[in-house]
Parts: sequence; C-alpha cells; structure tokens
Amino acid sequence: MSSSLKKFLKIFIPIALGLFLVWYSYQSTTPEERRQIVHYISNASPFWVTLSVVIGILSHVSRAVRWNYLLEPMGYKPKISNNLLIVLISYFANLGIPRSGEILRATALTTYENVPFEKGFGTIVTERVIDLFMLLLIIIITLVLQTDIILAFLQDNGVNLIGAFGILFAGILGLFVATWIIKKSKSGFALKVKSFLNGLLDGVLSIFKMKKKWPFIFHTLLIWGSYIAMFWVIKYTVPETMELSLSELLVAFVGGAFAMSTTNGGVGLYPIAVSAALGIFGVGSVSGDAFGWIMWIAQTLMVVVFGTISFIVLPLLNRNR
Repeated sequence: MSSSLKKFLKIFIPIALGLFLVWYSYQSTTPEERRQIVHYISNASPFWVTLSVVIGILSHVSRAVRWNYLLEPMGYKPKISNNLLIVLISYFANLGIPRSGEILRATALTTYENVPFEKGFGTIVTERVIDLFMLLLIIIITLVLQTDIILAFLQDNGVNLIGAFGILFAGILGLFVATWIIKKSKSGFALKVKSFLNGLLDGVLSIFKMKKKWPFIFHTLLIWGSYIAMFWVIKYTVPETMELSLSELLVAFVGGAFAMSTTNGGVGLYPIAVSAALGIFGVGSVSGDAFGWIMWIAQTLMVVVFGTISFIVLPLLNRNR
C-alpha cells in the first residue's frame, strides 16, 4: 500500500465512520424520539451551555500556560497569547484531519516564536503522554467508584463475576507475557513498541525533572478538572440527568473520551457512547442522546468559532514575524 493511500485512508475512514454513525443514530430513533431530542437540545439552558464553553476555554488557557513549562528549560518562552491561539487552531484542524493539529501546532510555534520544529513537537508529544496518563488515572478512579454498578451491568449482559475476573486476570497475565516477549524480541515491530513505551515513561517522569514541576502538575489537574467540570454542568440541561452523581457522570465522561479519539472530534460516536454509558444508570435513550448531542454541539462550536478567530488573529498579532 502506497504512503499516499495510507494517508488518504487515515483521513477518510474516521470521517466516513463518523458520518455513518450519525446516520445510524438517526435511523435507530423513531420520529417521536427525534422530536424529543431536538426539543431538549433547542431548550437547553443557555446559562449552563455557556458555562460549559467558558470552562472549556479555561482549559485551553491553562494548556497554553502549561506549554511554556516544557519550553522554558530549552530556552524558549513564547507569548501566552500566541500559545493559546495556536492551541485553538490545532484543535480546529483536528476536526478535519486527525492529528494534523499537532503538526500545525509545532509549525506555527516555529513560525511565530522561532522554536525549532522538532523541539516544539517533542513538547507536544510529552503533553499527549501526560494526557494519556491522566485519562488512565480517571478510568481507574471511575472503576473503583462504580465497581458495583459496572459488575451488575456485566451480569445483566450475561457476563458473570467469575468470567469477568477471569478476563481481567487473563488480560493482566497477557500484558506481562507480551511485555516480556517485547523486551526479549529484536524484531522491528517489538523495537518500535519498546521505544513507544519508553517514550511514555520518559514523558511522565520528565515532569519531576523540570524546575516548575508543581505549577505544571497544578495546570495538568486544572485542565482535566475543567474537562470533567464542563461535562458536569451539562447535566443541568436535561431533566433526567440532573440528579446524577459525579462518579456516575465519570462513566459517561470516559465513554465520551474514547469516542473523541475514534472519530474526528467524536462526530456521530460521541452522543452514542455517552448515551449508552448513561443508560447504565437508568437514563432513557432520548435523554442520554440529548445530553450527548448538547455536550458535543457546544464544545464543537466552541472549537470551530474560536479556532476560526485564532486563524485570523494569530497572523495579525504577529505581523512583524
């Protein structure tokens, strides 16, 4: 397979999958259910939706500030305003072409702040490693807080406790075996996996080697706390989700996080994943779909609007560069 075909498929498949899921979601609901979903969306409280968007912007500002903590040890300190505009542009770009935002982000940093591409890109990779670590931490916390309901859900779907623990044990054992094989193997694939895992570990440990590690950790917690908070406030836009606890919403948050990484910006899949997770706690499919769509629409519009503004403003603020 040629490299150009691979690039095309990487762009086309997520978009096609997202559009298919939008169609599937439409076809799997009755006209009355669709009217109810549209009713929930059109009558969503502007206050809570706006608050969710504001919290989302706060997370981007925090990310722009945190970025400098990775760049400063290399002798660079870009303007926070430039960092913020570049971050917003990168998220906007990722809606169209997966992972293009990371390349564009490093390129823009080179253009407007004279940071070498490879160094800027290295900090972005480190950020992604930290984000992955935080997501795994949230997943573990969610599993601990909702162990009973998750196990009950598995039982209701024909997975008994012995089978669930057997799968978990087999997975852990398989992980150790795979790690041992990769460690001993000299194949090209094994070396790539080993290099990737070492990079993950180095990225996490690099936090504790930087001078401003505590501010970095603070902003990391602020970013992910904002992600959860902007999800949390949307519960007040749908009557059936208002009484959900934080731990219950975390299950839906994790489902939505996986959906965001599967299709471009979670298009199509995000509302389905969130609705399915909320269904575990007795939330009806209509209310669950409405919650997912309100959340997705609000955050996607935020990225599109502020990303577009950033595309225009960034060159104007840096006319002399």
